[in-house]
Amino acid sequence: MTENSLVKTALKKAMALCASREYPGEEIRLKLLSWGLNTSEAESLINTLTRENFINDRRYAEAFVKDRYNHNKWGKVKIAAHLRAKSIPSELIESALAAIDDGEYRQAIRDILTSHRRFIKAKNQFDLKGKLLRFGLSKGFESHILYDILNDLDQ
Repeated sequence: MTENSLVKTALKKAMALCASREYPGEEIRLKLLSWGLNTSEAESLINTLTRENFINDRRYAEAFVKDRYNHNKWGKVKIAAHLRAKSIPSELIESALAAIDDGEYRQAIRDILTSHRRFIKAKNQFDLKGKLLRFGLSKGFESHILYDILNDLDQ
């Protein structure tokens, strides 16, 4: 395959991928490199895909936050960590996370902890709180919010 046809094929494949679902720029860059393109060709295609709006990291971050929060019930810490791992800029992560309503977020955490509480076997209240705290942290919720909610569940 000639150099030019490899680039054209890669561009078509990347456009088809990006048309089917959202991808971050870094993930597409890695795919292009794995298809045999060199770094400058990959960067050129990334620029083309971004200009044509096939790749948009802001749109990706917003969709990722919405999906992981609504469907997977993840907290902001876990969502932000996954976005950072995908090389999404911090300001895009912060603006996407800001779309989550704080009151709704706290209520969701309260509902998740209340639901999970039924499945926990604990020796005492201290043990129960520890298990619920670890569960909440594993879901990516902020510790200060978890402490507030767990203290409220007592009363």
